[in-house]
Amino acid sequence: MKASDTNKRSNDDLILEHEAKTVSGLLESKEKYRKIVNAGITRWVKDFQDGRIEVNTVDDLKKLIEIDLALQKHDF
Repeated sequence: MKASDTNKRSNDDLILEHEAKTVSGLLESKEKYRKIVNAGITRWVKDFQDGRIEVNTVDDLKKLIEIDLALQKHDF
């Protein structure tokens, strides 16, 4: 095996390792954001049921749902 082949393989391995770490970091961030969005939705529903939020603020829930759907979009 040539030294250039070994170097290329090492570079390819380093690139793959970097890409794997990047994807892993993105997935972790996405999971954290989804938890925040879900907590927001849960709180909104509770406040709505308790009468603290009136129907004219449905736009807040719509925004949370849109964020949640956007975060889920690439799960399939």
